[in-house]
Amino acid sequence: MLNTLSGRFLILTTVFVMLAEVLIFVPSIARFRVDYLNDRLERAQIASMALLADDMLGTDLEAELLRNAQVLNVVLRRDEMRQLMLSSPIPEPISETYDLRDAGAITLIRDALKRLFTPQNQIVRVIGAPTRDAGRLIEVTMETAPLRVAMIDYGLRVLLLSAVISVFTALLLFVAVQRFLVRPIKGVVGYMKRYAAAPEDARGIIQPNAGVSELREAEEALRTLQIELTQLLKQRERLAQLGEAVAKVSHDLRNILTSAQLFTDRIEMSEDPRVRRLAPKLVNSITRAVTLCESTLAFGRAEEAPPALRMIGLAAIAEDVIESERMAVGDGAVVLHNTVPSELKVRADPEQLYRVLLNLVRNACQAIEATRRPGTVSLSAREEDDDWWIEIADTGPGLPAKARENLFAPFRGGARAGGAGLGLAISAELMRGHGGTLELARTGPEGTVFAIRLPRSMSALEMSAG
Repeated sequence: MLNTLSGRFLILTTVFVMLAEVLIFVPSIARFRVDYLNDRLERAQIASMALLADDMLGTDLEAELLRNAQVLNVVLRRDEMRQLMLSSPIPEPISETYDLRDAGAITLIRDALKRLFTPQNQIVRVIGAPTRDAGRLIEVTMETAPLRVAMIDYGLRVLLLSAVISVFTALLLFVAVQRFLVRPIKGVVGYMKRYAAAPEDARGIIQPNAGVSELREAEEALRTLQIELTQLLKQRERLAQLGEAVAKVSHDLRNILTSAQLFTDRIEMSEDPRVRRLAPKLVNSITRAVTLCESTLAFGRAEEAPPALRMIGLAAIAEDVIESERMAVGDGAVVLHNTVPSELKVRADPEQLYRVLLNLVRNACQAIEATRRPGTVSLSAREEDDDWWIEIADTGPGLPAKARENLFAPFRGGARAGGAGLGLAISAELMRGHGGTLELARTGPEGTVFAIRLPRSMSALEMSAG
């Protein structure tokens, strides 16, 4: 129970209430002492009035009056005359004198604590003002033992009452905490356990209903987290299923393309000049397709293979991309330009860079073809001090806002109807593997520009890999 929230509330409440009562105890015990002394002064004054009414009282009666007042001597000052009204033998000298007429709170508390912690019986003088203007002052001499006994008795009763109040308050708080905090928290924990056991079960998603605003916020945050996590788990499951399907398709497709490679060997021996010119490009395309299938199968088992970086001529790869896409678009309305300088070399994996450029150029051509208007796609590059920059620009309609929000997110960044949204996500991942970036430079009604940045220094690549 001590490790529970309500149990600790119970203990802390008891301790704090007792601490508050102790702070109240000190002035209250001082107040009790003042009341006790004033009561003795009042009794002594009544006894003095009785003597003034009949000054022929006997010695026995005087002693009885002093016993009833619980004092040893009574001095009453009326006008300017100080008169010993009642007296009895004093067993020892007077140790302290207390004047209650002008004593401050600090003085009263100090004197009370001193008396409480002084066990010896002492004789003290107490001075006060008579009630009902019966004189200028009244002074009594008394023993302190009865005062100390009364103070201890009063203090014990105060502490006992404080303990009862503390326990009662703590129990009430315990019940309140159980009802308004612990029970809702246990409900949240129960939802979390049910959701963890079966994330696909919608009944495990919490329905916020707490009355406490902080708990309500926690429930709403948990509900949002559960909904998002459920969607991610479903998406991951579908991706896993899709990965299995792609792996199977890639395996079969690789076998088919391998057979196609055998046929291209015979095509290369053709005497037709056009066939001999196109045969190498067909061979390169099939080789890249086989490589892609093998990479896909490897991706299903692990991650994308790290790039094999080396210095390569960018113009040749750019020309292969443009020629491949020209054959795909035919004599349509899309015009493709390659303005990459012939002498420009970059550090990259040629196969992966080819895949990225082909994907970007093909996306640009498809965007223009969808408008049914003529347009151009340009592939250019430049060299700077720290980086190489490659740009793919088109005069298409620009990317819609929905596509820009999740442009590089798989299955969410597709810009055209029917697209899976994987091309840009894979291309961005491949460029990150190079230590570079793929970003959307600009887009609008005048067209779209994608920019690839490749670092020139190897240290940048090593930092990116780290």
